[in-house]
Amino acid sequence: MAKPNYSYEKRQKELAKKQKKEEKLQRKHAPDGTQSEEPVTPQTDQPDADR
Repeated sequence: MAKPNYSYEKRQKELAKKQKKEEKLQRKHAPDGTQSEEPVTPQTDQPDADR
């Protein structure tokens, strides 16, 4: 059985935290009343079967 690569998991967690922090800074420095990025729309992987 393969051993878990904790270094990889730690690196991925750090990268996610850094990206989230940068996005927060961008939102903070954006002009009031506007968003610096497009709103996120929920998407489903399943096609509409009832249509």
